[in-house]
Amino acid sequence: FTHDEGQGDTLFHDFSLTVNPGEKIGLVGSSGSGKTTLTKLLLRFADIDSGEIAIDAQNIAEVTQASLREQIAYVPQEPLLFHRSVRENIAYGRPDATDAEIEKAAKKAGAYDFIVNLQDGFDTLVGERGVKLSGGQRQRIAIARAILKNAPILILDEATSALDSESEALIQKSLETLMKNRTSIVIAHRLSTIAKLDRIIVLENGRIVEDGTHDQLLAKKRGVYAKLWARQSGGFIED
Repeated sequence: FTHDEGQGDTLFHDFSLTVNPGEKIGLVGSSGSGKTTLTKLLLRFADIDSGEIAIDAQNIAEVTQASLREQIAYVPQEPLLFHRSVRENIAYGRPDATDAEIEKAAKKAGAYDFIVNLQDGFDTLVGERGVKLSGGQRQRIAIARAILKNAPILILDEATSALDSESEALIQKSLETLMKNRTSIVIAHRLSTIAKLDRIIVLENGRIVEDGTHDQLLAKKRGVYAKLWARQSGGFIED
């Protein structure tokens, strides 16, 4: 894969990664290592130049983008909310959901209590891009949306925005609920999340340089992951 229609340097040269059903993996690496680009390729926001990406042995280039994205719940670092009600924002991606299902998803995401205290509860308009809500509230609505969608695959670009400790604890719990029983790919910034994942993939310039559990990678004293862990700042990996 190359940026700029093949004019840039090749990223993911000789790249091979297998994720087993139900497995939870973290993608770790400094800025520019390929973490976000890899998720864009999985969602077909961009297409690869050669090779293939397959889900259940089916090349994703051979299916429609719509059918592919039905199988994937994506929670970006900055959730995209629309100038609609909280209810409509949670139901995006599954508009036929009942009110009871929407409220259940909100409870699982740790969002229900703050929503019912809004001026119009679930019918409160969130403003353009959700400006009427805090960063933590927007994140929990995005998590509720993903829980409601109930797709078998989860791609999570974990939020790094400064949150108060209460919001951080709620989101941490919400993320664990969201990943349960799903094949999960996490662009991991929060170290407490990384340690609990089944596998950690360390990327450098589009290549896998380390692959293992948190404990296995920490045991490599001079390894890339061990150094990232040692350099942690405020609970997050520094870019």
